[in-house]
Amino acid sequence: MQRLYDFLRRHPTGVDSFWALLLVGMGLLWNMEDTAGRDPQLAAVPIILGLGLVVALRRRVPERMLLLATVCGLAQLAVDVETNPSDFALLVIVYTNAADGARWASRYALAAGLLAPTISNARWERQDTAWQWFVVTAFLTIPFVLAWVLGDSIRTRRAYYAQLEERAARLEKEREERSKMAVAAERARIARELHDVVAHNVSVMVVQADGAAYVMDAAPEQARQALETISGTGRQALAEMRRLLGVLRTGEPSDSTDYVPQPDVEQIDDLIEQVRGAGLVVDFRVEGSPRPLPSGVELTAYRIVQEALTNTRKHGGPDVEASVRLTYFDDGLGLLVEDDGRGAQREMYEDGGADGQGHGLIGMRERVGMVGGTLDAGPRPGGGFRISALLPLRPAG
Repeated sequence: MQRLYDFLRRHPTGVDSFWALLLVGMGLLWNMEDTAGRDPQLAAVPIILGLGLVVALRRRVPERMLLLATVCGLAQLAVDVETNPSDFALLVIVYTNAADGARWASRYALAAGLLAPTISNARWERQDTAWQWFVVTAFLTIPFVLAWVLGDSIRTRRAYYAQLEERAARLEKEREERSKMAVAAERARIARELHDVVAHNVSVMVVQADGAAYVMDAAPEQARQALETISGTGRQALAEMRRLLGVLRTGEPSDSTDYVPQPDVEQIDDLIEQVRGAGLVVDFRVEGSPRPLPSGVELTAYRIVQEALTNTRKHGGPDVEASVRLTYFDDGLGLLVEDDGRGAQREMYEDGGADGQGHGLIGMRERVGMVGGTLDAGPRPGGGFRISALLPLRPAG
């Protein structure tokens, strides 16, 4: 039964053609009978066939079939073919245009449905009194009104369902776009973390390795200390890498002792000491009253200082010195990192990186933007490089 139903839904014109043949047959049988003492009318045959065609093609070209039905109705009036079973096609075409036709066709069908019974009853009046004529006309008008109302309600329901489907599709598309944006943001965050961890720690390890090789024969003790620094820095880098990989796998930091906690402002002291141990002279000062900060601001401040000092070692040249200022304002945390070295190439801080360079500054700007702060990076007037950031504070929750 379901297969038959699906077949009928796939071939609506075939179904309509079946009912059209049935309606034509009933109309021809009516015409063959001797009605009111009159012989069969040859003029009725094309009208009956035309109304059958209206039913057969009503779903393919509803507006044209509405006009054809109008022509058939006017022909009935002209050649005096009384109402017969084939006129049921008029109800069908009114319903079809109300449901599927153009708006003008729907309004036209309603107007024609309201006028047709009145015109028909006036043309072939059989009532004795005006009251009887009025009652019969109203009774004949009701089916046309009901057909139009039913068709219009189906049109409204289809439009409502189409709107729901469109909204669901739009929401699904927006959800996919949000998912892609979240994935891209997470990839960028992980890329920033990896860059900060690898660039800083590897830079320290390279400096210490070069120093150890230089003093290996002349000062074995200094070489041993440099190797210990390399070992400790490597372990710290591995621990942070494990933390990042743990977040990637589970979405949450692990509590295992193999993982290091997320860096914060308090660990800037350790970072400065590590950099000093690598041979970079750093002047570090804290101004204002330290207080708890949101975790995002804590991590952003640490990474900015880390990346700035890494860039100083990479681009500052020999005998470079740096200074770090951490200032607590009432509504923000200020960071100022300066050095007196050669500074970075212009394309690294203006264009965001050329030939794969400058990703650290890009990461800084992204981090600062995520917490709603501002960052300024560029050459210092007296020589060297300067990075200034202001991070807005919110009460730690």
